[in-house]
Amino acid sequence: MNTIGFLKSHKEHEHRIAILPHELTQIRFPEQIYLEENYGRHLGISDESYTLLGAHVTSRTEVLKQDILCEPKIGDSDILDKLTAKQTIFGWIHATQSLDITDLLVKSHARVIAWEKMYEDNQHTFWRNNELAGEAAILHAYLLTGQMPYDTKVALIGRGSVAFGATRVLQGLGADITVIRRNQEELLTKTLGDYDVIVNASLWDITRDDFLICKEDLARMNPGALIIDISADATGGGIETSHITDFANPTYQVEQITHYVVDHTPSLLYRTASKSISKAILPYLDDLILGKENTVLHEATIIDKGLVIDPEILAFQQL
Repeated sequence: MNTIGFLKSHKEHEHRIAILPHELTQIRFPEQIYLEENYGRHLGISDESYTLLGAHVTSRTEVLKQDILCEPKIGDSDILDKLTAKQTIFGWIHATQSLDITDLLVKSHARVIAWEKMYEDNQHTFWRNNELAGEAAILHAYLLTGQMPYDTKVALIGRGSVAFGATRVLQGLGADITVIRRNQEELLTKTLGDYDVIVNASLWDITRDDFLICKEDLARMNPGALIIDISADATGGGIETSHITDFANPTYQVEQITHYVVDHTPSLLYRTASKSISKAILPYLDDLILGKENTVLHEATIIDKGLVIDPEILAFQQL
C-alpha cells in the first residue's frame, strides 16, 4: 500500500489544507496518512485531532519521504526539485502555464496528478474552489478600492464556475451586471466606457497572440475604473496589462485603471476552501493508497516517468 504525505504550503498567505479530520474518518486506512506538524493550525485544528484517528503527524522531512505528496498549491512549492521517480504528487500544478515547472517535474520522473485536470461526469472535481475564486476576488477587490457593488456597473466576462461565484456576490450586493460571452469581444471593446468594473473570469487560449483588452483599450475606460482579472496566470491572459499580484501588493494602476490580479484568491476564504478540497479528494484517497487506478486519476496524470502526457502542455511547449 502507498502512504500519502500532506504538506503545509510555504506560499505566503496560503492557509488552505487538503484534508480535515472529518474526511479522515471516512477512509479505510488512516494509518497510511502522514501530516506535517501543525498541519491544521491556521484552522484551529490540533495535531491530536488527526493522530486520534490513526494518522501520523511528523516532521516535514519525514512527510517528504512518503509515496504520494499532497499540497493544494504544490505547483508553487519548493519541493519539486526534491522528488524521486517512485513518488507521485497530487495537487494544483498548472504546468501548462509554466515550462519551468514542467521541466522540474519531467526531470524528477515522478508521476504528476494535476487537480486542475480532474473531471467526473463532465464536472470539475474542484468546482467549488473555482466558485470561491470568483467570490473571494470580488469581495477583496471591492474592499480594497473602497466601494460597494451596488454603486457599480459591471461587465462580467465568462460563464464557468469562477464567473458563477463572482456573479453570486455581485448580484447579492446589488451590482448592475452585463455578461459578456466569448463571441462578444467586439461588443466589449465598444462599450468599455459604460462600466465601472470589468471582471475577467474566462480562461484565455494560450495559443492566441492577441488580447481581449489591449493596453490601448484602457483609454476607452473611465479613469478610476477597476479590472478584476481572476483568470490571469503566469503567462498572461486575455488582458494585456495584467500581471500576477499577491496579497501584499494586490493592486496596481495602468493609465489610471486599477488592476486586481491575485492568483490564489480562495486562500482568503481558507476555512471554506479547505472544507471543499477535503470533500473533493475524499473519493480518491483509498484508490491512491491501494494503488488502484481509476479513470479520473488516470486522465488527470499529466507527467509520468519523465514523459509529458498532457496534450495541452505539449502544445504549449511548441509555442
